[in-house]
Amino acid sequence: MSQENTPSDAATNAPEMEAMAQEMTEMDALRAERDDMRDRFMRALADAENTRKRAERDRREAEAYGSTRLARDLLPVYDNLKRAVLTAGDNAAPEMAPILEGVDLTLRELTQVMAKHGLTTISPNVGDVFDPQLHQAMFEAPLPGTVAGQIIQVALEGFMLHDRLLRPAQVGVSSNLG
Repeated sequence: MSQENTPSDAATNAPEMEAMAQEMTEMDALRAERDDMRDRFMRALADAENTRKRAERDRREAEAYGSTRLARDLLPVYDNLKRAVLTAGDNAAPEMAPILEGVDLTLRELTQVMAKHGLTTISPNVGDVFDPQLHQAMFEAPLPGTVAGQIIQVALEGFMLHDRLLRPAQVGVSSNLG
């Protein structure tokens, strides 16, 4: 007995073949949908991680630099206390000594509190080289015995809040050419 495909056998196999083809098409569609869902999930996971990192960075910056406005508002108070101590110096009348001591203690305490919160002074000295990243030139003048770019006077100290410049030191700079 030989097995030959007869036209009736082909007709019987045709629906089975069509069903298999449809199942394969459905499987391919399901695989594509699975791959799309996996891709979307991975993107959502990466987006959530980026959002978490960004929120953490923003939190750290707010913690470190959130007091910027308050710090800027305190700088004139520091400047005035420092001027009062420097102006009075050793020439103060004996009856003013307790007041001067109180002002000096207040200045020291303010300086400690500012340092505790990351606020540090930029105190250039006469003779230092002018650094535009830290100093602001208020005037330029020739001064014998100096070279161009040397600080010849410090008008006002500058301040850094952690690693950011809050206020540049205000200085006078030599314009000598040699």
